Amino acid sequence: MNHSKLIILSILVLMFNWSDLSSGSTAIESLLPKDIPDGWALVDGPHLYTKKNLFEHIDGQAELFFKYGFQKSVFAIYQNKKNQENQIELDIYDMRNALQAFGIFSRFRNEEQPVGIGLDSYLDDRSAFFYKGKYFVMLYATESNASTLKQWAMKIGSRIVDNSPQPKEIGYFPQSGLKPGSIQYFPEGLLGHQFLKRGFKGTYIEKDKEKVKAEVEAKIKEKARIEDKEVQLFIAIFKDSQEALSKLKVYKDHLSKKGKVSSGGIIEFEAWALKGEDPYQGKVIVLQKGAYLLGVVGFEKDEDAEYLLAEFLKRIR
Repeated sequence: MNHSKLIILSILVLMFNWSDLSSGSTAIESLLPKDIPDGWALVDGPHLYTKKNLFEHIDGQAELFFKYGFQKSVFAIYQNKKNQENQIELDIYDMRNALQAFGIFSRFRNEEQPVGIGLDSYLDDRSAFFYKGKYFVMLYATESNASTLKQWAMKIGSRIVDNSPQPKEIGYFPQSGLKPGSIQYFPEGLLGHQFLKRGFKGTYIEKDKEKVKAEVEAKIKEKARIEDKEVQLFIAIFKDSQEALSKLKVYKDHLSKKGKVSSGGIIEFEAWALKGEDPYQGKVIVLQKGAYLLGVVGFEKDEDAEYLLAEFLKRIR
């Protein structure tokens, strides 16, 4: 190889290395904790997985990870030296970008129990999840071990240099009435409708007051009972406003066939909007805003739903 070819090859190598560094790319196994806490030892792994062999590790969940853009992962098991039954399993997943990492994170947490790691996190006695940049991290303990899980999660989080921000759509959801930890991202089939494609949904609590009669000490008393009704607010994402409007018309056709469309069909609500009733999800209002469809489903009072949707609309940039 002549001198000029060597120079060109060196330049290309430097360019690829710089590209990796600038994008936060790194060998995924290097994210494993190096300074293992005293009393613990690595007993299995690390094992690397790709799209070709992820089924060998999480057969029942591999397809879900593929839908969210899975690229590769590393798995390891750590054991307490004094108690072999006390183990911690660690998975680190490269999900390609922060949007996909949040998406898979949002499907695993059941409620909001943040611990201040990464862009969002969850911690209980036997598990810790968080996502930072394009990485989604899961830790499981065989015994109650929240403090150790938090310690390890913090160590791993500090090793991740991808500082990509959280998906902007998360900030569109109004905070008032939002059920903590309920915002989820779906890469397809939002609300179970393939025509909605990808998007986010969040759950809101609608207070429903009704009077009931109860017999207390042989005396009839009337009192108020508060019941929490869950309402879904969603945002479907399309490539442009034309596609969004076309999908609004598809939504109208769907309601016409399967449920009910309010008189007037598509109406103007600061934008093109649709009101109706879905046989499975209840009352629905959907409106088009740029490349988005915004909607609220499952509500009882129209005025409450319209207020929530108007607040949603204000936050869209």
